[in-house]
Amino acid sequence: MERREFLRLSLTAAGGLGIAFHLPLARQPAAAAAAPFAPNAWLRIDPDNRITFVCPSNEMGQDVHTALATLVAEELEVPVASLVIEQAPAAAVYTNAMLGGQLTGGSTSVRDAWLKLRQAGAATRGLLLEAAGRTWKLDSKLLAASGGHVTGPGGKRLSYGALAATAASLPAPDLDKVALKSPSDFTQIGSPTQKRLDTPAKLRGDRLFGIDATQPGMVYAALAQSPVIGGTVQAVDDRKARAIPGVRAVVNIGDGVAVVADHFWTAKKARDALQVKWLVGAAGAVSNDSVARALELGTGKAAAIARESGDVASGLNQASRKLEARYELPMLAHVALEPMNCLALVANGTCDIWTSTQYPEGARAAAAARGGVKPESVRIHPQFIGGGFGRRLETDAIGQAAAIAKAVPGVPVKLIWTREDDTTHDYYRPASLHTLEGGLDKYGNLVALHHRMVSPSVTARAFPAFVKDGLDPFMTEGAANLTYAIPHFRTSTVIQDTGVRVGYWRSVSHALNAFAFESFMDELASAAGKDPVAFRLALLGSQPRQRAVLDKVAAMAGWGGPAGRDRALGVASMECYGTHVATVAEVRRQGDKLRCERIWVAVDPGIAVRPDQVQAQIVSGVITGLTGALKNRITIRDGQVQETNFHQFEPLRLAQAPRIDVAIVASGAGPGGMGEVGTPLVAPALANAVARLTGKRVRSLPFSAAGVNFG
Repeated sequence: MERREFLRLSLTAAGGLGIAFHLPLARQPAAAAAAPFAPNAWLRIDPDNRITFVCPSNEMGQDVHTALATLVAEELEVPVASLVIEQAPAAAVYTNAMLGGQLTGGSTSVRDAWLKLRQAGAATRGLLLEAAGRTWKLDSKLLAASGGHVTGPGGKRLSYGALAATAASLPAPDLDKVALKSPSDFTQIGSPTQKRLDTPAKLRGDRLFGIDATQPGMVYAALAQSPVIGGTVQAVDDRKARAIPGVRAVVNIGDGVAVVADHFWTAKKARDALQVKWLVGAAGAVSNDSVARALELGTGKAAAIARESGDVASGLNQASRKLEARYELPMLAHVALEPMNCLALVANGTCDIWTSTQYPEGARAAAAARGGVKPESVRIHPQFIGGGFGRRLETDAIGQAAAIAKAVPGVPVKLIWTREDDTTHDYYRPASLHTLEGGLDKYGNLVALHHRMVSPSVTARAFPAFVKDGLDPFMTEGAANLTYAIPHFRTSTVIQDTGVRVGYWRSVSHALNAFAFESFMDELASAAGKDPVAFRLALLGSQPRQRAVLDKVAAMAGWGGPAGRDRALGVASMECYGTHVATVAEVRRQGDKLRCERIWVAVDPGIAVRPDQVQAQIVSGVITGLTGALKNRITIRDGQVQETNFHQFEPLRLAQAPRIDVAIVASGAGPGGMGEVGTPLVAPALANAVARLTGKRVRSLPFSAAGVNFG
C-alpha cells in the first residue's frame, strides 16, 4: 500500500480528526486508457491533466530535476511543483549537445537545456492554445494559458488534459521558430522562493538512490578485486567461501571473483574467505615516485599549444624582471557518499540495470558487453546518484554486475562495493605538473606569461575522439579561457601516461590550472610590489563580468583594511564553465596551527535559474575544494593504493569548516554552469593567504604534505 494512501485511510478510520492536504485525483478508467499527448521527448500530458517532464540529466544533488523542470514550466505556464518528474531512459534523443552524448557532467545541464527545454514548453503551450481555439472556434490569440488551463472570453476554461487529444492531432511546430518569453516576464526562472522538488522525498527517506534499489527475489554480490588495479584472476580457492551458509554461487568474472549470497554481509564474509592469486603485470611497479618521474619526463616532450598570443619568447627576453615557478597537484579519489553499486537482472536475452549513472548510454554498452546481450536489449533504470563528481561517468561496476548476473540468469543480483573497494579502485583525479614563466616590465606590468601543464589525459582513455593534435580540451580548462589580457601569452599541455587510471573529478582541470595560475599571479604581484587585487584588475579591462565579481568579493571581504599579525586574506579569480567567479579566503594563526576562518565568493552565473541552488552549489564546491586541498592525496606503493577509508582519506570535519558567504552578481547573460564552480579557487586563495601570513609559498598540495598545519 502506498504510504500516503495508508495515511488517508488511517486518518479516516481514526475519526474526529480533519487534516486538509492534497491527494491526486484517482484516474478514471477511460482517462487511463486514453493516449497521452506527447509533443516532444520531454513532455507528456495525460487526459487527467497529469503533466510529466522527462528529465534528460541525472540528479546527483545538483538540483537538476528542479532546475530543468523550471525551464519547461516557465514557458508551459504551469507551476513547476505540479510537474511529475521522470528520469529519461538511455536514448540518443536525450543527448547533451555540449558533451556529444547522453551525459550529466561538465556543469552543462542547464546550459545545454536553456533553449531546448524552454522551446519545448513554449511549443506545447502554443499547441494547447491552438487546440482550445479550434474547440471554441476562436482565434488562439484571444486566449491565454495559465496554471495548466487555457482560458477564453466569457469565462471559457479547459484544462491542458482536456485539450490533449485535439492538440495531439495538430502538426508539431519548428522548435527553433517558437517565440520565447523575455527574461523580464519570467515568474519562475530566477525566483528566490522556489523550493527543490526532491526535498520531501529525501526527508521521507524514500528509496531514491542506486544503493536503495530492490527487486523481488534479489540476492547480493560482493566482489574480490585485485589489489593492483587492472589485475586479473590467475587462480582461486573458493572452498571456504562456498561452505558459508547462505552463499549461492562463486563467480570468476576475470577482473574479480564475486560471491553471490542471500545477504550482503554473508557475501562479504565469504568474499573475504576467498584465496585468489592475481596477475598484475607492470602495474605492480607503479608508485608515487614513478608517477613523479613520468611527469618530469613529460617536461622534456613537445607540447601542444592550447592558446597563444604575441611572442612569448620575445616578451620574456625583453622583460625587466622574470619569475619562474613549478606547481604540483596530487591524485585524488572521488569518495562519493554512495559507493559504487549496481542491481542487474539478465534473463531471456535481456538485461535490466538499476543504478546511479551519469552516463546511461555508456552503462547500456557496458551491461550489454559483459551481460552477453545486445545493446538494444538492455534497459537502464536510472536512480538518484548519491554523489557523482565524475565517478559515475565510469561504468566498471555496471559491467561487473551484468557479468555476475549473467552467471545466475533470472535472478536479480545487487553488487555493492565496500568503502575500501571504492577508495582503492577509483579512476583518480590526475596528478599534474605545471611550469610557469612570467615577465614584468619596469613599471611592474605583466607583459609575458608562459604556462606548461604535464598530466595524464582522462579524455584520451574515455572519449579519445575528442583528443586532436595532442590536445585534450578538458586539460586546458582554466588555462585556454584565462581572462587576463597579457600581451605575450602561451598555454600548452603534454599528455603523459603515469600508469594510473584517471577520471574526471569535480571541476576537472579548472582545479589543476587555477592553483597554478592564481598562485603565480600572486607571486607576480608581489614581485611587482602591487596589491594582488589591483594587479588582477589591471589585466581585466576587456572582462567587465570578471572585474565585477572581483570588485564585489574584495568589498565583501573588506580587502585593503587592517589585517593584524595573525590574519591574512588571499584572493583568486577565474571564468569557469561560462560562469565568472572570484574567491577570498581568510586564514588566521592559532598558536602553531592555521585555520581557514572565512571564505567569500562572488559569482556571476548569468541568469540564475535557481538562485537558492547557486548558493548551495557554491558552498558545496567550496567544501569540496577545502577537503581536497588541506589533507588529501592518493598514495600508491607497489601498485596498490594505500588509502582505504575515511580515516586515511579524511573528509572535512564540521569544526574545520569556515563561514562561507556567497553573493550573486547578476549580469543577465545566458546561464553558466554551477555544479563545479565553487571548487577550483579555494586552494589558490588559501595558498595566497598563507603566503601573506607566513611568508611560506605553497606550490604543491595538500597543505599537510607541504608542512602547513591547518587545525
